[in-house]
This record gives sequence, C-alpha cells and structure tokens, in this order.
Amino acid sequence: MAWKLTPLLLLLAWIAPMCGARARTDLLNVCMDAKHHKTKPGPEDKLHDQCSPWKKNACCSVSTSRELHKDTSLLYNFTWDHCGKMEPACKRHFIQDTCLYECSPNLGPWIQQVNQSWRKERFLNVPLCKDDCQRWWEDCRTSHTCKSNWHKGWDWTSGSNKCPAEATCRPFESYFPTPAALCEELWSHSYKVSTYSRGSGRCIQMWFDPAQGNPNEEVARFYAEAMTAGAAPHGTGPLLLSLALMLQLQLLG
Repeated sequence: MAWKLTPLLLLLAWIAPMCGARARTDLLNVCMDAKHHKTKPGPEDKLHDQCSPWKKNACCSVSTSRELHKDTSLLYNFTWDHCGKMEPACKRHFIQDTCLYECSPNLGPWIQQVNQSWRKERFLNVPLCKDDCQRWWEDCRTSHTCKSNWHKGWDWTSGSNKCPAEATCRPFESYFPTPAALCEELWSHSYKVSTYSRGSGRCIQMWFDPAQGNPNEEVARFYAEAMTAGAAPHGTGPLLLSLALMLQLQLLG
C-alpha cells in the first residue's frame, strides 16, 4: 500500500504550497525588520515636521523622526552635504524619502528579506508616483553629488559618508540624467517609477495631506490583493481537492 501512496503524497506536497497564498494581512499595516523601525505600527502624535503625516499610524518613533531631519543624522551617520551644501528644495525630498522609509506601514507588498548587518528587511520596486519622482529630480538638478548609487561605495573612514577618492562632484543631472535614474538607482531599486500619478490609487505617494487620509493605504491594499489573487496558479484548487479525495479512497481501500 505504501508504494502506491508515495507518488500521490509527493504530488500533494508539490502542489499544496502553490495553493496556500500568503495571508493578505501579512502585507498590510506592517513595519520592516530594520535598524530603527518599531515592531508594530501605531500612533505617534508628536512626529516631527515632514514625518508628521504618519502620526496616526507610524513605524517610526518621535526621536527617529527628529533625528532624520538633521544634515548629518546619527541614525546612519549619513550626510546629504557630501558635495557642498545641498539645496533646501532638494533636501526636502530626501527628508521626505527617509520619512517614508522609516515611518510608513504601507510598504508590505514590497518588503524583501536581506542579509545585512543593519537590517533584515528592505523594500524593493515600490511603485513611486511618477509626478513625485519628476518633482524630486527637478528640485535636485542644481545640487551636487559624486555617486549614482548611495547604498554603497562611500569612504567611511571619517565616520560619515565621504566621496571616494576617484569620484568627482558634479550636478545631479550628470549622475541622474532622467527622473527614473534618480528614483530607481539612488537606493538600489527601492523604487520603481510608476506610470500612474498621484491620486490614482495605484502608486505610492511620498507626499500627502494627512487631513485627507493616507492614500498609500489603498495602494498597499490593491497590490496585496493582486499578489494574493495571483499566488495560486489557476485551476490548482480543484486539482488539490481531487488529489485529497483520491488519497482518502486509497487509505480506505
């Protein structure tokens, strides 16, 4: 009897994981497992300045929100002013980007595990609204940098990020010739520029008016539902049920 059941059990073991889609709730209202993130999102009434839109439900603490507004933050000892003073209009976008990274509980569909000393998870290919990216790029064109990927390759001998010896400070446009180059390459594809615009419900907004609610909740829900719906290959549900019935009949026989 056992040899007759073995092929059936192997087939069930192969198909069952494909039919068990990850629970949608695992993708919604969650915080990354990273250096400064809270374990669970919740209210933070006194979030600082540009991070305040997330105060009703945040993955960041008040102290994190204050620290990330500094030119050289102790969070990562990273300075925006590595090629002279960054223009204030440009710096606002980097602060907002950091607020989104540290505070948002709506990035679950794009969280990936990583093996890094300072974090166990990151987000990847978040669909950033194209107009947010365009504005970021336009406001930073006159600021200067020396690298196109800010995740790696810095000189950290001084304790904070400095340009490597072979790098040259140039206007942003030299390293990021298009908005997509900036938003996608800057943080190793944390973002992917969406074809959708703000208010569409299909792209993550870096900026929003909290009085109107957090639009990224709807966006995360849409993509979580799409991922859940697409997790099980079409038609495998009935097949799994049939195999289970066949197994039961074999056991009864």
